[in-house]
Amino acid sequence: MLPFATWAAGLGGGVTATSGISGGTEVALPKVSDVLNVRGFEPLARSALPPAHFGYLATGIDDDRTLRRNEEAFGDYEIRARRFVDLSRIDIGTKLFGTHWRTPVYFSALSAMRAFHPDGEAAVARAAASRSTQLMVSTGASVPLEQILAQRGAPVWQQLYPTDDWTVTQGLVRRAESAGADAIVLSVDSTATAGVRNSETLRRATRLDKRECTACHVGNRHDMWLRAPLFAGIDVSQVKGLAPPGLTLEWLDRLRGPVRGKLLIKGIVTEEDAQAAVAHGADGIIVSNHGGHNEETQRATIDCIAEVVTAVKGRVPVLMDGGVRRGTDVFKALALGASGVGIGRPQGWGLAAFGQEGAEAVLDIYARELEAIMRQAGTPTLAAIGARAVLHRGGA
Repeated sequence: MLPFATWAAGLGGGVTATSGISGGTEVALPKVSDVLNVRGFEPLARSALPPAHFGYLATGIDDDRTLRRNEEAFGDYEIRARRFVDLSRIDIGTKLFGTHWRTPVYFSALSAMRAFHPDGEAAVARAAASRSTQLMVSTGASVPLEQILAQRGAPVWQQLYPTDDWTVTQGLVRRAESAGADAIVLSVDSTATAGVRNSETLRRATRLDKRECTACHVGNRHDMWLRAPLFAGIDVSQVKGLAPPGLTLEWLDRLRGPVRGKLLIKGIVTEEDAQAAVAHGADGIIVSNHGGHNEETQRATIDCIAEVVTAVKGRVPVLMDGGVRRGTDVFKALALGASGVGIGRPQGWGLAAFGQEGAEAVLDIYARELEAIMRQAGTPTLAAIGARAVLHRGGA
């Protein structure tokens, strides 16, 4: 059971009812339908998880300023309300890479989800299936990819930490595509932080966690290649890091060869890198700073979209993630040119609090809020959401 203050926070704030509170009695856990917004799942996840596991979800780098800026920057964009529009039918669906999406929101990669719920990625895959949502699976998933695909019942995207061993890189790509992944999503924002990521929030949380880490991490090692099922059967004896130190354009050319399906590049935030990625075979770009989990640049992803979209010039789809907490945030990203919007931490919060039902509720909230703001903005379809739908408060 949760104390009332924590329970109330989980309802999204503003709770004043006191029924059931007397003589220090605690209130029972809320129902998933009681949670008003995706942020409301966060305190419930905090209460449900060991300190280190929640710390992994919560952490950024250094002072977590980039993490916070990702969220705060959405407030710098205003939405123009429109009238005299036929809103008798609202369609929040879209088509990407030849596939119809029920909404533009997708589950981005989040690793080791059994740390948040015993069913881990299998529960999220079932949630994605029940809501017809695109799923990107982390290299560090704690459930075998084959099981995830069986629960999803449709192709998934496999996020790729290629490691610094090319033989392992090839093995991961072959395994993912053979299992049924129809896209490889290369994360390119890990090279610079390899071995030097200063995750202070996680480190503080770990100090509060009195459990024996060796129960989950053999030899108290947290190296992904030693525990994630995707690496099973692959010789990782030469691996020393999740990314090659020389992740150059020549290396990208080399990767393009063995990838038979689509190749998306995740972690692009500038026009220079966007142009280079497309020129070297990328089928899609994902504007991302890893949710502030890998870098402390203090530049929000919502502020990077327009630059990247302009650079790409419509040659490939541009997607984004980072700090998306409301349907209005999804709307703003679409108005700035994003074709799809990924969510990371919120799915972890929902999963930790309620399992599959929580992950489904997170998606439902985004869909409901997106439809609401589309009505207010006079945009009955996603195609109707153009650049004039938003204004930057600074005039940019």
